Amino acid sequence: MTTLGSRAPKGAVAPTRRFFWAQLGVAAAFLLLAGRLWQLQVLSGEHYFRKSADNFVKEVQLPATRGQIRDRKGRVLADNRPSYNVYVTPRFFTDEALQKLARLMRLDDEDVDALKAKLVQRHGLDRLKQVLAFEDIDRDQVAVLESRALELPGLAVTAEAHREYPHGTTAAHALGYLAQITPDELTERREQGYRAGEYVGRAGLEKQWESFLRGKDGTERIIVDAKGQRKVDLDVADLTALLGGPSKVEPIPGHDVITTIDLDLQDLTERALKKHKSAAAAVVDVETGRVLALASWPAPDPNRLGGRLSRGELEQLTQDPARPLIDKTVRENYFPGSTFKVVPTLAGLEEKAIDPDEWTVCHGAVKFGKRWFHCVEPHGPVNLHRALVESCNVYFYGVGDKLGIDRMAHVAEDLGFGAPTGLGLNGEVPGTVPTEAWLKKLGDLQRGEALNTAIGQGSTKVTVMQLAMAYAAIANGGKLWVPQVVERIETPGGKVVQEFPPRLRRQVQATPEQLAFVRSALAGAVNDPKGTSFAARVPGLDVAGKTGTAQVGNKRVHEEEGVETSAHAWFASFAPSKSPKIAIVVLVEHGGFGAKAATPVAMEIYEGYFKLNGNG
Repeated sequence: MTTLGSRAPKGAVAPTRRFFWAQLGVAAAFLLLAGRLWQLQVLSGEHYFRKSADNFVKEVQLPATRGQIRDRKGRVLADNRPSYNVYVTPRFFTDEALQKLARLMRLDDEDVDALKAKLVQRHGLDRLKQVLAFEDIDRDQVAVLESRALELPGLAVTAEAHREYPHGTTAAHALGYLAQITPDELTERREQGYRAGEYVGRAGLEKQWESFLRGKDGTERIIVDAKGQRKVDLDVADLTALLGGPSKVEPIPGHDVITTIDLDLQDLTERALKKHKSAAAAVVDVETGRVLALASWPAPDPNRLGGRLSRGELEQLTQDPARPLIDKTVRENYFPGSTFKVVPTLAGLEEKAIDPDEWTVCHGAVKFGKRWFHCVEPHGPVNLHRALVESCNVYFYGVGDKLGIDRMAHVAEDLGFGAPTGLGLNGEVPGTVPTEAWLKKLGDLQRGEALNTAIGQGSTKVTVMQLAMAYAAIANGGKLWVPQVVERIETPGGKVVQEFPPRLRRQVQATPEQLAFVRSALAGAVNDPKGTSFAARVPGLDVAGKTGTAQVGNKRVHEEEGVETSAHAWFASFAPSKSPKIAIVVLVEHGGFGAKAATPVAMEIYEGYFKLNGNG
C-alpha cells in the first residue's frame, strides 16, 4: 500500500505527462487539417472551383457573321442566309442518343462512323465543348430533332448564318468559296481563334480577304444538368457566381469587302463567254487599273463547293477537260500569238532597229536556215503599220531576227509580262518571257526562237490579266497599273475602314509617239477593210485591238473548237480608240482563229458596256 509522500513504482509515467503529449498530438492534427483546409480553400480554391464547375458548365460557341462581298455599286455578291446546324457535346451524348439520331435523320453507316470519329477525338475538358455534327439541315429535320430533344441528351440545334452566293456561278472564281478548316490549318491558326469545323476562305476574295471578312467568334457558358440540358431556373446573381464571371462574350461581325467589279458588266461578260466550251475574259479601266469584270468559263457554283458536293459531282469537276476549277484569267498561261506583236513593234521602234516606212513583200512564207516559217496568207507589200493591221507573220519574223531575244524580252518585261501582275488572286502565275540566258540553260537557244517569239509563239507564255494590263498601258499613254479588284473595306454599318487607291506599277519606257503609232495600227486592225477583225467589227463601235491565233502544237490546221490541237483564239483590245476608257482581253481555249471566236465575244461586251454607261 502506497502512502502519502511515497514514490510511484519504477517505470510508471505521471498522468500529467501523458495528458500533455495527448494534447500536443491532437493540436498537431488540428493544425495539419487547418493548413490543408486553408490550402484548398485559399490557395487552390479557384482551381478546384473551376474543376467542379466544369462538371456542369458547357461552353457554346457564338459564330461571328461573315462580312459581305459587294460590287462597286453596293450590290451583294456574297452574303449569309439563316441555316441550322446540329451540335453534340461528347460528355452527355450517349451511344443510345447516337442511334436515335441516326434513325431520325436517316443517316447511313458512313455518316455515323464519321460522327463517332469526331467524338472520340475529344478528351478531358474538351468533352464539354460542342462538336459540329451536321450543318445546314432542312426545316423538317429541325422540327423532328426539336420535338425529340429530351431523348437526345447533349444535342443542340443552332440557328447560324451560312455563306450564300446569290448569283450562282457569276464571278465564281473571283469570289472564291469557303471550306472546312483542315487539321493542318487548325494547328497553324488555333491561336487566331479558329476552331474545328469552322469554315475558311479557300479561294478568290474569300481567301485573300479572310482576316477582314471573318470577324471574331463569341462564347457563352451555360449551366446544364446531368443530361446536358440547359438550366433555366437560375437568376443572374447565381449564374454569375457559379460561372465566376460574365456568361457571354458577344461575337464581332466581319467587315464588308467592296469590290471594283460591276455586276451588270460581269454578267454580260459571262453570257458572252458561255457560247464557247472554255474561255476567259478580263475587263479593266485603263485609267485606274481597276477590274470591272473577270470571268473564267466554265465555272463551278460556289454554293456547292463548300462541302455540299457529292463524290460524283467532285469527280466530274476535277475530270472535266475544260477545267472549271481553274481560274483561266490568272492561274493558267498561254502562247499569246499575234497579240504579242506589239512587243517587237515597240522594241523595234525604241531600238531604231526597224524603219516603220520600209516595205517588205510577204509571199506567205520565208526561209531561215533550213526551216520555212509560214504566214497565214501572202500579204504582198507591207510596212510596220500594215503588218500590224493585217497581222503579217513574215514581216515580224524579220523584226525578231533583227532584234534578237533579249531586246524583245526587255520590252515585254517593261509591259508586265514574265511576272505576276499583283492581283493576288488564285495563285497567279508569272508566265514566261524567254531570254538568251534562260534558253541556254535549257539547251534550246536557236536562231528560230527569236522569230517565233516575235509572233507570240516559241517559249513565250502570258496570262489573260497580263495582256489586259499591257493593252491598258498602251491605251492610256504608258501607265502600267497594278490591277485592283477591291476598292475599300467597310464595317457592317457602312463606316470605311480602309480604302485602296489605284497603284501605278511603273511608266513604261515607250515614248508617246511610239504608243500613238501602235494605237493607230490597232485601230486599223479592227476598222481597216484588210484588218484581221474587220469582219467581226460592230458598226458604230470605236474599238482598237489585235487578234491572236496561237498554235498549241505542230499542226497548223484549225479544227473545230474544243479539239486539243486547235489554236487558242485571242482578242486584246481597248475602246474608244481615240479616248480609251476600258481594255478587254478575251481568250477562247482551242477556239481556232481569233477573229472568228474571240473578237465577237469582245464586241458583245463592248456593246453592253457602252449601253450601260451611255457613251461609245
